Amino acid sequence: MTTKILTEQSNPLSENIDLMSGVEIAELINQEDHHVAIAISTQVKKIGQAIELIAHSFSQGGRLGYFGSGTSGRLGILDASECPPTYGVSPTLVEGFISGGDKALRQAVESAEDSTELALQDLQIFAPTKHDIVVGISAGGNAAYTNTILSEAQKLGLKTIAICTNPNASLKKYADIFICPEVGPEVISGSSRMKSGTAQKMILNMLTTGAMIRTGKTYKNYMIDLQITNQKLHQRACQIISEISRVSITEATKYLAQSHNNVKIACLMAAKNIDYETAEQLLRQNHGILRRTL
Repeated sequence: MTTKILTEQSNPLSENIDLMSGVEIAELINQEDHHVAIAISTQVKKIGQAIELIAHSFSQGGRLGYFGSGTSGRLGILDASECPPTYGVSPTLVEGFISGGDKALRQAVESAEDSTELALQDLQIFAPTKHDIVVGISAGGNAAYTNTILSEAQKLGLKTIAICTNPNASLKKYADIFICPEVGPEVISGSSRMKSGTAQKMILNMLTTGAMIRTGKTYKNYMIDLQITNQKLHQRACQIISEISRVSITEATKYLAQSHNNVKIACLMAAKNIDYETAEQLLRQNHGILRRTL
């Protein structure tokens, strides 16, 4: 008899969930979700190693590629799409791919996870160079799509990271860093968009946030490279300048305008009482790191 992989096993605590009230269902799911952060806490050393690996890649001109199927692929694309507005980076610095392409973002293309051909096509589209990092995201970790991605990436000499919730995943042998929080069986058996998906989202947040911090994309805990694309972000930028440079919101707004909406330069102009050109030169001399410049 074949043993079910961890992500497909039945959860005895939810055996009679179909007899529960709405409140009881919510309580049970919430109780199970508590296990996610605890499981991730066992993986922080590996996550930290991955952060340093990605940050080093970025410093060498490398990129980060996420690859996954279903929920895993969607979460990778979500994390990648949030990096440009939050940290002002190029959309190509972090890219997400899902087996089945854009259609799979809205509609399930279940057979796509079994396709080695789609994996090879997506890896070719990513067109990795020697400094790039490839991340495979998968709950069970046995799908041909993700395994092929990491296997081929290793053949190309790239560093690989796997994010999985099954300790016995075949994906493990293709990963330089294997991040595997064991969140246990899902409330609904096999519904890996639940605890497994939550764990993946939390880990992806840590990877890109950590790498951006390590490459100078923040000052203290401020997102100083944010792209000002709406009124909310304009207000946030003015608040950041005001707090870092200790000037009024009115003055911060003025400096932001004079800096052509560059928060780092505006902070320098305000803090050091210098003009745009001088601030830009100082920042360039310090490789764009505001902490070092100030």
